[in-house]
Amino acid sequence: MTIDFKAEVEKRREDLLADLFSLLAINSERDDNLADKEHPFGPGPVKALHKFLEIAERDGYPTKNVDNYAGHFEYGDGEEVLGIFAHMDVVPAGSGWDTDPYTPTIKDGKLYARGSSDDKGPTVACYYGLKIIKELGLPISKKVRFVVGTDEESGWADMDYYFEHSGVKEPDFGFSPDAEFPIINGEKGNITEYLHFAGENSGAARLHSFTGGLRENMVPESATALVSGLLPDFADRLAAFAEEQKVTFELAEEDGKFKVTIIGKSAHGASPQSGVNGATYLARFLNQFDFAGSAKDYLAIAGEILFEDHAGQALGVAHTDEKMGALSMNAGVFRFEETAADNTIALNFRYPKGTTPEEIQAALKKLAVVDVTLSEQGHTPHYVPMEDPLVATLLDVYERQTGLRGHEQVIGGGTFGRLLKRGVAYGAMFPGYTDTMHQANEFADVEDLMRAAAIYAEAIYELVK
Repeated sequence: MTIDFKAEVEKRREDLLADLFSLLAINSERDDNLADKEHPFGPGPVKALHKFLEIAERDGYPTKNVDNYAGHFEYGDGEEVLGIFAHMDVVPAGSGWDTDPYTPTIKDGKLYARGSSDDKGPTVACYYGLKIIKELGLPISKKVRFVVGTDEESGWADMDYYFEHSGVKEPDFGFSPDAEFPIINGEKGNITEYLHFAGENSGAARLHSFTGGLRENMVPESATALVSGLLPDFADRLAAFAEEQKVTFELAEEDGKFKVTIIGKSAHGASPQSGVNGATYLARFLNQFDFAGSAKDYLAIAGEILFEDHAGQALGVAHTDEKMGALSMNAGVFRFEETAADNTIALNFRYPKGTTPEEIQAALKKLAVVDVTLSEQGHTPHYVPMEDPLVATLLDVYERQTGLRGHEQVIGGGTFGRLLKRGVAYGAMFPGYTDTMHQANEFADVEDLMRAAAIYAEAIYELVK
């Protein structure tokens, strides 16, 4: 039996886009200020979860909502279970958008919205891949469990809760539609380490506050500081610095203090070299003035050691594994208040085999800091060999549908693919795509989503037929 999966996707194009638009219109950013028992990560992620499960129920699937942390639906029977893991939460939209981030808009074949490429667009493409199998009545011998979470962009507490409370056995193998083709069969470890500082000021210049960054896994688009004291030629030097470094700035004077903001460019924390870290640029500018004490330590580390140190060379933690590649570091969140006893810089590391969070921590403690602590959540390096039938099958389908050579890939990003011992990430972005994940004007190419849906349909069928 030969099935034209691309033609089957085309028949459902309008329905696919309609369902995707309904999900993209929901602001599903995590909001801890509105979190409660019914909304563990705030109302937005729950609303998106409910909408996804509502779509599945409409299409005849039995669904399960696990206390608004995550949910799933199942299709087919069999002892073996294929797990598909996606997520409905998104990172904060931030600023700099040309369109409203929660009003999905198609321009020149590109679908602009927060979540279009990470991860609502790929999720819906994969959903329609399975929907085609169901509607064609293709014979399968395994069960498919399609799981969606609500906290992938933060601490994965959704999956911790889901596996403990879902009441179903862990899938035998699976994939996450949350990265790129041809496959991601290796993922570096992921840990955040916090540098701690006191709030002491003792120089001729004073640092009253310094804030930058929305999430640890995002390059800070901008940062703002409030400073006073001896700051000679401050405005002129700021303008010259911004011109030299090709960044923009905002400056205001209030109550004898300068409020200064430097604006760079956000990017995914797994590829910090793709962004311009507004916080480290701001610290680099301020560090030329006569600050002292903890304020000086804070600015010197942020502006000199962390500045464009994406591989951790200046930090003394650089490490490369032959198969998994090099360690990367993103300085993601900066918080300093002169009245605070504890001020922090959050450093998010994506590390390969051959080093550990504890080794990184030991090196960081040599800096001029009060302490270095580790995040409670973290992930160790993950790898599924090329010989595994899961990897071989997925690459074979990709090659058949695209005519391109499949190959293994290891990334610094973390996906739900690593939830399973035999788990990988698979699509939905194609080689050569423009990566706008976690950035302003995030988009997914509409035709790429349709191509991905056809690949998902054939891939799921090949795995469970």
